[in-house]
Amino acid sequence: MTGRTLSRRTLLQGALVAMAFNPASRSWAATLEPGSVPLPPLGGALLMDAASLTAAAEDFGHIVHCTPWAVLVPGSVGDIVAMVRFARRQGLHIAAARGLGESHSTYGQSQVPAGIVIDMSALSTIHEIGESSAWVDAGVRWRQLLEATLPSGRSPPTLTDYIELSIGGTLSVGGIGGQAFRWGLQVDNVLELDVVTGEGELVRCSPSCERHLFDAVRSGLGQFGIIVRARVRLVEVPPRARTYTALYGDLHRFLDDQRWLIEDGRFDYVEGSVVSAAGGWAFQLEAVKYFTPGAEPRDDRLLAGLGFQPGTLQVTDSSYFDFANRLAPLVAMLQQLGIWEFPHPWMDMFVPARSTAAFVEEVLSQTTEADMGQGPILLYPFRSAALTAPFLRVPTDPHVFLFSLLRTAIPPTPENVAALVRKNRAIFERLTAMGGKLYPVDAVPLSRADWRRHLHPYWERFEYAKRRFDPVRILTPGQGIF
Repeated sequence: MTGRTLSRRTLLQGALVAMAFNPASRSWAATLEPGSVPLPPLGGALLMDAASLTAAAEDFGHIVHCTPWAVLVPGSVGDIVAMVRFARRQGLHIAAARGLGESHSTYGQSQVPAGIVIDMSALSTIHEIGESSAWVDAGVRWRQLLEATLPSGRSPPTLTDYIELSIGGTLSVGGIGGQAFRWGLQVDNVLELDVVTGEGELVRCSPSCERHLFDAVRSGLGQFGIIVRARVRLVEVPPRARTYTALYGDLHRFLDDQRWLIEDGRFDYVEGSVVSAAGGWAFQLEAVKYFTPGAEPRDDRLLAGLGFQPGTLQVTDSSYFDFANRLAPLVAMLQQLGIWEFPHPWMDMFVPARSTAAFVEEVLSQTTEADMGQGPILLYPFRSAALTAPFLRVPTDPHVFLFSLLRTAIPPTPENVAALVRKNRAIFERLTAMGGKLYPVDAVPLSRADWRRHLHPYWERFEYAKRRFDPVRILTPGQGIF
């Protein structure tokens, strides 16, 4: 229904295409040389020009830069199967990325030093849209899917705040948004997957077929297979959205009201943030009700009992799509100013509700506006019972808060970036000590021991899945787990 077709002429313009691999020198060649191994037939191409390799050594963090040896622009899923098998035979690492330099990880998680990066943006076709699901390529952006489903009044149940992320990318990590308290994360709303395992096998998996693989790759951080297609759940949504924002001065009341709202269910979306106010911090509630014209929400009923500060309430109406795509104007401005390309030493944390107030107060007491570089601080709850992917590790509390320090390094100097990463690591130590977990897309250096603690009590299960689906450990080395 939608998609992008790469013409071979466009693909080859300005690019150097590999035709063979030399096992002795561990290098690619544009011609078949003595001692080299020819590549399998490809509908796309394997690029080895400097521009492609440099682009593949970037991500949204702009902190870690690991240059691969080649970039696969697949012409089909079959190209990914063929290159994973080739990489396995030659002992090469390989990983998928949203697009060259477009991965939304912030610490090199999708980069592959001396290996192969797959540009998944080349596979971006929406194959089918039905009443309750859509069958899509992993390179499709959530915005593309939403534009295709809204004419029939349907949407994925949970959307990330930034909807230019790829479907395969967020399903490999989690995919959290303000609807998660009701629907779970995006990994909880996928019905079926096509996956290329680390052995180069294309497998269709679901809750009723190849369940072990299905559970492993959802939030599996790219360790067991490359998601190439997904069947995503769709739900009916009204065409309009009413957004309510209001400020709190008291953190405890703010957290209590948020937890009350996700249990009460009166809103369709509940988020919150920490904002600067009079030399300190205040707390902003953001709650949204979807509606159909002629059946507008009753503001008085929706806001009854909430303890926000008088005079701080703002109410705005928009289309559902404009609400979902609300960050687009801000991102465009940041791109125009060049700030989008600054380093982003982000830190996203899952905090147990019982400890959230004390932990947030402690972190905020050590955080300045300069530390954030005008980046937002998110703070909102969801229910842990709604989560179904075993390797998405969260605290055991019934309610869990996402607490995100979405930093921009200003100035963008190596010294400032290093200082912010050190602060992230210190916060991580405190988070781990009080039973919290990291959302693993962030700029926090982790050891293998850290990963074992993070995945506890599922570490043995995680390790077994690696042996089963990627026994020679070629997939996604940038995570640093194995």
